[in-house]
Amino acid sequence: MIHNSPVVQEKIDALLDWFSPLDSALVAYSGGVDSALVMTLAHRQLGNRAVACIGVSPSYPVREMHQAVKLAQDLGVVFRLVETDEHLDEDYAANPRNRCYFCKSTLYQHLRRIADAENFALIVDGSNQSDLGDDRPGMTAAAESGVRSPLIELGVTKDEVRGMAKRLDLPVWDKPAMACLSSRVPHGTPITPHLLRQIEAAEDVLVEQGFRQFRVRHHGQVARIELPIQDFSVALVQREALVEGIRNVGYQFVCLDLAGFRSGTDGVDTAHHVVPLTVERKA
Repeated sequence: MIHNSPVVQEKIDALLDWFSPLDSALVAYSGGVDSALVMTLAHRQLGNRAVACIGVSPSYPVREMHQAVKLAQDLGVVFRLVETDEHLDEDYAANPRNRCYFCKSTLYQHLRRIADAENFALIVDGSNQSDLGDDRPGMTAAAESGVRSPLIELGVTKDEVRGMAKRLDLPVWDKPAMACLSSRVPHGTPITPHLLRQIEAAEDVLVEQGFRQFRVRHHGQVARIELPIQDFSVALVQREALVEGIRNVGYQFVCLDLAGFRSGTDGVDTAHHVVPLTVERKA
């Protein structure tokens, strides 16, 4: 969607109108473009009666939390850090295919308690129309907790979200999607804070090397890197730095998945064709 088209402004106005009748709102905010757009427009319409809630847990990278906080501060949005404890839930920790349901249920239970105690009119999230075609157990948890999704209700697609965010000069308008760290672990492998910290540290190595879109999939001693195909040549040039950094956080082998980057959990359970980046140690 072209960000300066009349349709983009119409969508922005429609979202502002959506918030207009409300007295207040809690926004489930992660720092991604979808929830950032909802947060921004809620703030424009409701001012300080719109509060952005950032769920903080071992599955949420610290760098993402810092970026989310900075954007809220830059926009003058009232925000809260809400500590969640989904890793203590045995159903979540077992890492079933509907793991996201248990994670989001925990988050929304925390937000519901805040909303009820402080009389917020609604809890809203950043789910958009394009999400409806995906398997997203977290959306079931949202519905059960009475969370509203204004982007879905107004039929706003992901491309439209990015166009609207660009028109509003949000710096995250082109930010790649960043699923939680648990999505890097094959289903059935137990989720622990230690494991999530290891994955986060491995992905921090990629950030330090300048990559923007990536996943580090966890397979025991193997770290399987997913990158967009156009980044393969850069990864090979930086091979030694990547291997050294990722080995330093506890992996023995480092591989590049030749199938390329796949968003969400599409690539978590099955390793595709991989090429080892591991530098052999001389005896």
